[in-house]
Amino acid sequence: MSEGDGVRSVHRALDLLERFDDEHPTWTLAALTHASGLPKTTVLRLVTTLEQRGLVAAIGPGKYAIGPGFLRWSRLSSASMEIPPAVRAAMGKLAADTGETANLYIRVGRTRVCLAQAPGTLSVRHMIAVGSALPLWGGAAAKVLLTDPPVLDTDPSVIEEIAAEAPRPAGFAKKLRAAAVETAARGFAMSHGERELGASGVAAPVRRSDGRVVAAIALGGPTTRFSDDRLPAYVNAVRRCADTISATGWSGFSAT
Repeated sequence: MSEGDGVRSVHRALDLLERFDDEHPTWTLAALTHASGLPKTTVLRLVTTLEQRGLVAAIGPGKYAIGPGFLRWSRLSSASMEIPPAVRAAMGKLAADTGETANLYIRVGRTRVCLAQAPGTLSVRHMIAVGSALPLWGGAAAKVLLTDPPVLDTDPSVIEEIAAEAPRPAGFAKKLRAAAVETAARGFAMSHGERELGASGVAAPVRRSDGRVVAAIALGGPTTRFSDDRLPAYVNAVRRCADTISATGWSGFSAT
């Protein structure tokens, strides 16, 4: 197997693993083959290898779920990404002050991952599962994370790659870059229905002492509540929360 074949196999295996989520906790081999678009022999070979390493587990004839091999990695990830009490307290205050759900995101490759959440106090809420990986082509938090200098300035191809994954017409990369530039200048971002119709958000950057953007703190809720008369208060609250978290010195990873 050449190096290129090996890398392609790794990508294919990871693509299969990513198909396991809250909506699809189990897959049959046939369904996984159909969803992936890969040859059945390739899917069988990859699944067999993943099963041997404990990353998937057979739970019935031709039916698979995520395996116990992930438990160790999950524990290590939880330890390294532990959210300090001061950060959770700031998020809780943001949710209590606004009534909207507060989420903390970091950038992982071409996605944003929700690390922590403080549920809003209102009965109608917009919720994201903690641990969810969402695209970077839409949403207020995505715009904030794209303002980090290595993304916006150092490696322009990143935004091109992110834009290519978006269900948007040609030329979207230019608009996405413009949105990131505007966000960097304003110090916050807003979105209305960019990723999900009827959902809106406001986000601001959490920074390290050297100015690098390490996370985005965001409010999310129904678009009907993110009205012109409410948005200024939401923006101010999110920016205060971002400054509070930045002042704690939290850098996105545990120091231990």
